[in-house]
Amino acid sequence: MVDRLLDPYIEAIGEFPLTGTPAEQLRAAIKYAILAPSSHNTQPWLFRISGDRLDLYADRSRGLPVVDPDDRELVISCGAALFHLRLALRHFGCAEASDVCPEPGSPDLLARVVLAGEHEPTDEEHALFHAVGKRRTTRFAFADRTVSRELLALLGHAASAEGAWLRVVSGDAARSAVAELVARGDRVQMADKHFRRELAAWMRTNQSHAHDGMPGFALGFGDVMGAAGPLVVRTFDVGMGQAARDRDLALGSPVLAVLGTAADGTHHWVAAGQALARVLLRARVDGIVASFLNQPVELPDLRPELQRIVGGPGYSQLVLRMGYEAETPVRATPRRPLDEVMLAS
Repeated sequence: MVDRLLDPYIEAIGEFPLTGTPAEQLRAAIKYAILAPSSHNTQPWLFRISGDRLDLYADRSRGLPVVDPDDRELVISCGAALFHLRLALRHFGCAEASDVCPEPGSPDLLARVVLAGEHEPTDEEHALFHAVGKRRTTRFAFADRTVSRELLALLGHAASAEGAWLRVVSGDAARSAVAELVARGDRVQMADKHFRRELAAWMRTNQSHAHDGMPGFALGFGDVMGAAGPLVVRTFDVGMGQAARDRDLALGSPVLAVLGTAADGTHHWVAAGQALARVLLRARVDGIVASFLNQPVELPDLRPELQRIVGGPGYSQLVLRMGYEAETPVRATPRRPLDEVMLAS
């Protein structure tokens, strides 16, 4: 049964205007771009279409100034949306040329995509595209099943294809060290009342009609806790309990991995977002789902420690836990209507 929250987007697969104008094709592709993951499900992207050109902007009004003061994760989220958009175009036979940060004097303009004729989609592009509507972020425990080395290698190639790297944290000592960083991050963040207020502001009840944010079901809450959750988070420091739960999640996950880039700037954050999207979709093709344990990259004191653990040059951008989905499928989180993310030409 198709998830009701994704119905409009799934149905649109058969409605792509193959013979439409470039502007119509770009608008149709945005329906898939907005299914990308984003921090707190803020969906911090805006699009402007002009003829055969689409500009992707950061919507900084939807930023998270406490947990993401430099808008690093915001830009990564926009990079993921960019990959979804490019993938949709290529799946439907439209060649595209993309340019990241095309106007240095316009910091909110993150990418420009121009249609460039026809494209013969590959089997890989078809497979990734059909995973778009199935991708979920799951905060639950995974099935007790090992992920093969061959699949992990494919995920690594997916990251490198978009200009990033993916390093699997292997060995008990390294996994324990990363898990402890996650737990330390929880304790620091939850002790900060400003962090808790920001988090609570993006939490939603299970009955909410909001088009953004995190419904209680996405956090594993029933209806009662989903309604009380924001108040609890705002009022109480639950860092010790959260730290214990997240440490167990990190240690118990079949795969614990870090996605990173060679350098650390806007271009590289966009690349990290595109790599993230490709990795998550490639994983979903084989039944793998993922969620984030980003506490070690969100706190400046912990980020260098994480990089020392994973080794090699570069900058850690995201911490992923991955595995096969348990028996209960994860419901999709809501999405903003197309008109809310479109800027006038």
